[in-house]
Amino acid sequence: MYFSKRTMEPAPQEETPVWTCSKDGCNSWMRDNFAFEEQPYCPLCSSVMVQNTKMLPVLVNHFTNAKK
Repeated sequence: MYFSKRTMEPAPQEETPVWTCSKDGCNSWMRDNFAFEEQPYCPLCSSVMVQNTKMLPVLVNHFTNAKK
């Protein structure tokens, strides 16, 4: 087996727009650029989701970038 003692660099993070569930007790959220609807509903409890921001690793959604 091979084990590396090299430390991994943390992924760069940025302030990312997200949708969070409005229902108390539900921790569901999704990135804005991965949402399929203009106003998404929570996939876990079907409540309305509200816009917010989180510090998250940088990801590129190639599907939404190809449509623009």
